[in-house]
Parts: sequence; C-alpha cells; structure tokens
Amino acid sequence: MTLVVEPYRERPALVPGAALWTRTAEGGEYRILPDGCMDLLFMDDDLIVAGPDSRAWTGTADRGTRYAGIRFAPGAAPDFLGVPAKELLNERVQLADLWSPARSRRMLDRVRSAPDPARALDEAVASLAEEPPDRLIIQVLRSIRAGVLRGGAGVWGLAGSVGLSERQLHRRCLNAFGYGPKMLDRVLRMNVALDQARTGLALADVAVRTGYADQAHFTRDVKALTGVPPRILLG
Repeated sequence: MTLVVEPYRERPALVPGAALWTRTAEGGEYRILPDGCMDLLFMDDDLIVAGPDSRAWTGTADRGTRYAGIRFAPGAAPDFLGVPAKELLNERVQLADLWSPARSRRMLDRVRSAPDPARALDEAVASLAEEPPDRLIIQVLRSIRAGVLRGGAGVWGLAGSVGLSERQLHRRCLNAFGYGPKMLDRVLRMNVALDQARTGLALADVAVRTGYADQAHFTRDVKALTGVPPRILLG
C-alpha cells in the first residue's frame, strides 16, 4: 500500500477572519514561523492549542501524520479560549489543560468521531465562538499592519489613537497577541516581506517595500525571528 501524502490546504473557516487548514506530514523536521496567530489543532487524536510564537517553532513528525487546525486571526483566540495570549507564548498545550474536562472532552469526541475531522473542528469552534471581536484590538491590529509604528509617533501615537496610555496598550497587546506592539509589528512585517519574496522579487526590493532600512536589516530580523536567513527559508 502506498501512503499518499497530502499537501497543505487552507480555506476560510466559519469563524470570521479564521482559516481552516489541513496537512499530512512528509516526515522529518518542520519549522513553523511566527505569524501573530494562535491555532487550535487536531493531531495525534487530541486537541492542541498552539500559542503565539516569538521565534520559529521546530519539531518532527512521522510521515503520514495528519493535522487539521483552525488558525484564529491575530488577537481573536484568547476570547475563545478564555486564556490571555501571554500565558501561551511559545507553548503547545492540550485544550484539556485550559478548559474543564467535560467541555474539552465534548469537543474532542465530536471531532474524533467525525468522518471529516477538519469540518467537525470548524463547526465545533464556530458553534462556541460567541464573543464579538474586540474593536480596540481590531483597530490596533489594523494600525500596526498599516505601518503606523514606523512613523514618527511610534507606540505613543498608536496608544493615543485608541485612547490608551503606552502601558495600557502594552498590557492589552500582551493579553491579545502574546507580545507588545513593536514585536507584533516585527512578526507581521516579516511575513508580508517573505510573501513578497516568494513571488521572485529581489530581497533588496522587498526590504524597501516593507519598511526595512536595507536588505541587511531584513536579513538580520528574519534570522532573529526564525533562526535562519531568508534565502534558506525561501529555498
């Protein structure tokens, strides 16, 4: 019997702003880059929460290991999980460690017994995600994605635009994203830059377009966040 290894697949989840993804491991080591998001995934017959990463997460998986996951939009998972993101920074924990045994067991049984675990996970999360998005966090995320921290006002200006002090803004960001606004900006900008580089654009041009001082700055930041320079990541 030949084992068919499926590629990574992703589509919009039922929860607004989230993505439903599936993957079958090819075997060996893998590297997950920081992206400002948190995931709830079904793997090894269990439900696992992947917290926000401030550095690349590396691990190994046997060939044929199957995964299904919900990737929440940055800042959205803590309300669903009932846990501040800072408590899960660079962590992988069982959902049962965060929820009551009965609640986590109901979700696990629903996903585990379904003929399509990915669809069951998507539906289960959507049925429980009742909290409306935090408008302040959405505004902060939108501003950071727009590059507001790279302007003259920086964190002080962002805090003032949402009616918070710098300390209050930092605390809200830790709870929502797992790290402060400057770190979130670094992570989000790196991912935008790598996406542009994957189109074939020269690294020097990518650096200019995404607000790095130069290609060397881009390379240093990618290596600090992922452990390897962009040319290695891009293959």
